[in-house]
Amino acid sequence: MLVTDDDKLNDFFTKFLHQLSRIETQEVLERWAFEVHADNGTGERYIGNAPASKSKKEIMAEIQAIIRQITASVSFLPILEEQCAFDLLVYTDKNSEVPALWEESDPRYIKDSAEVRLRSFSTKVHKVDAMVAYKNPEADI
Repeated sequence: MLVTDDDKLNDFFTKFLHQLSRIETQEVLERWAFEVHADNGTGERYIGNAPASKSKKEIMAEIQAIIRQITASVSFLPILEEQCAFDLLVYTDKNSEVPALWEESDPRYIKDSAEVRLRSFSTKVHKVDAMVAYKNPEADI
């Protein structure tokens, strides 16, 4: 488990997305969102080396639970029969410096999507919310 108290890194990675899309059409088929919030548990930005409010064992159990939930998502996600690619989208603060090779993008939302919120987990330093949106097969009917 990696935890950072680097303010620049916490400010830089405020949110990232993992999505799958059809190679030929660039149509977004799945959109995974993991929102990472960094604070000290009181709503204020985390500063310093305050101890985590949960034990490492409790935090690991929460991370394992979300990984099991992601793995189990194959039971409800539509099967992707075509070749797919994925893009990693990173949301940053407006005043953050980003690498020159990065390019701006739209959020790649899915029209008429079905969405499933996954479990969250938190420490005194970070809170991670997760969800998956996917092309609803019933929307085409």
